[in-house]
Amino acid sequence: MAPGSKSERSGDPMVATLLTWFLPGAGHLYLGQVTKAVAAFVLIEGLYALGWMLSGGRAFEFLDPELRGLFATVLTPEIGNLGAMIAQVRYVGFGNGIPSPFSDTIHWGSFLCALSGIGNVCWMVDAHLSARTPSRAKGSGLPPGLLIFAAWAFPGLGHFLQGRKLRAVLVCALLLGLFVLGTLMAEGSNLSRERHFYYWSGQFLLGLPSLLAEVLSGRPPVTGELSLGDVGLLYASMPGLLNVLAMLDVHGVAEKRWFASPKESAPSPSGAQSLGGEVSG
Repeated sequence: MAPGSKSERSGDPMVATLLTWFLPGAGHLYLGQVTKAVAAFVLIEGLYALGWMLSGGRAFEFLDPELRGLFATVLTPEIGNLGAMIAQVRYVGFGNGIPSPFSDTIHWGSFLCALSGIGNVCWMVDAHLSARTPSRAKGSGLPPGLLIFAAWAFPGLGHFLQGRKLRAVLVCALLLGLFVLGTLMAEGSNLSRERHFYYWSGQFLLGLPSLLAEVLSGRPPVTGELSLGDVGLLYASMPGLLNVLAMLDVHGVAEKRWFASPKESAPSPSGAQSLGGEVSG
């Protein structure tokens, strides 16, 4: 199955993607996929609403005052759910300027809002792919949006689900190794969005390992000078950015298999797999 021509598509892929970016489910509703539209809206906006409630909408107050501005929240995971992020900036913003204690649940709320952004990116991928898939046709293999979420949740998991086990191991070992090294060098100071707002955003792209490390560490306080603190922050956030490349790699193969025939989309045996992923010939 090849990507559908304009006459075979259920809608414009770019329009579906942009609608989903601004309002989860809107792109699928535009494509006539009501069930998916409702599921996307309830799940993604529900996560953001719960996160907003737990954090009081104050997570952006973590940002240092001198860095606050019109586009200050663009480099955050919440940007994936554009409409909700704009609403938070519009109605809550960076607080009223009067210092007050954060709630005990603000970190959980911040995490859920960020997760909403990542989740909506996966729905955007699904909307774009659904628009390109010929009407009444069914793609082969696992949906790319699901595989991208798996690749975010745990480094290498997306590759593993595609049967690319060698690459999965290499991605997992490299990214987790860099994150552990960076965390040790920073002595755990990287494990707090309140302390390092933008570094945390990069670190968040590593998925659940970074979040579990933060929860289990209890966000240790800084009690002295950190000789390797800056280098540690770089090393701890770098794996998240590299994981974006891994997610793109997963998406490329997933899309190729989605539009392939069932025989062509079958994963290669792990023993015949090269470092590059797919086996040629």
